[in-house]
Amino acid sequence: MTDKDGVDYASSGVDIDLEGKAVNSLVSELNSPPRLPGEIGSLIDHPGGFSGIIDFGDELLAMCTDGVGSKLMLASKLGQWETVPIDCMAMNVNDLLCIGAEPIAFVDYIATPKPDPEVHAALGRGLAKAAKIANVSLAGGETASLPDIVNELDMSGTSLGWLPKGDQLTGESIISGDLLIGIPSSGIHSNGFSLVRKILEISSANLEASPPFDATSKHREIERFDVNKDLTLGEVLLNPTRIYVNPMIPLFEQCRKNNTPCNYSDIKGVAHITGGGLSNLLRLHPSLGYHIDNPLPSLPEFDWLQEVGGVSDYEMARTFNMGMGLCVVVSKESANSILSWLEDSNISGCSIVGHVNDNGHRVTHINPDICFEHY
Repeated sequence: MTDKDGVDYASSGVDIDLEGKAVNSLVSELNSPPRLPGEIGSLIDHPGGFSGIIDFGDELLAMCTDGVGSKLMLASKLGQWETVPIDCMAMNVNDLLCIGAEPIAFVDYIATPKPDPEVHAALGRGLAKAAKIANVSLAGGETASLPDIVNELDMSGTSLGWLPKGDQLTGESIISGDLLIGIPSSGIHSNGFSLVRKILEISSANLEASPPFDATSKHREIERFDVNKDLTLGEVLLNPTRIYVNPMIPLFEQCRKNNTPCNYSDIKGVAHITGGGLSNLLRLHPSLGYHIDNPLPSLPEFDWLQEVGGVSDYEMARTFNMGMGLCVVVSKESANSILSWLEDSNISGCSIVGHVNDNGHRVTHINPDICFEHY
């Protein structure tokens, strides 16, 4: 942190660029897969990396894994655990949607310094709710007591999905002139909480008091701890990640079966706007660029965090979703029909936020301070 630049993610303990280098180092050391192409269980190569795709005969399976991150520390501080499994589910199933897969099953992993029946009961209630929203089977899980390794409860999960062979959304068909449809987020989701916690420390804000900003947004509901009490800052910050199975799976099915509201081929790619913010778009195609000229409205908690922390526009767009949790790349001809279908499906707040261009592999923005040239 500096007086000039304010707080950033790296100074809060998370260096996104260093994480990227570490992951690349890990992947570079992996050996060739044991199953040959065409065999059941062999990997299907594709760009993006939101989830892995596995050959399964006439169909494909997809898998991904993710965790909740340091948002758990706020849940622990407030003693509120039921929203945590929704975050865990969302971080996984939303990644499956990015390659066109329908989530079908989920397993969780909970590591804790000491088991607590009340906490685990709350997690179970949250898992049941998350599974219902995502329409997946809970296929098991693991709980480990690790007093010498972990100091706080940690939760992660793995999701399994399927899709017809040939229908994977690889981004390879994206062309200049395609349009970007933004679907609103429900809040901060489950990224950037090291920075959130740093700003909370600076602000001395009370998580159990009313939020120091107007938290209303007509395109989201806030999960309440107690509906008989006033809304709190903690409830706003812990609002769970939106699960996008609805509308995306009905949209995929309608397009595949009925060519409505468009042909399935008109859906070119889907980006889950998680850690890395808008730079996630760069995962969809190796050379094309994206320009955001009509961003979805920023949620009030983002504006408050930026003001209190003195966070730059670039850093905010690099760390948070800023109000857009999912971005769908579609053909220019299909954009309006998809927007109308979303509106008819009671998915509010969606709009065309930008377009694809061939001006280099980068994300540009109506705000000239926001530009990303790598993920």
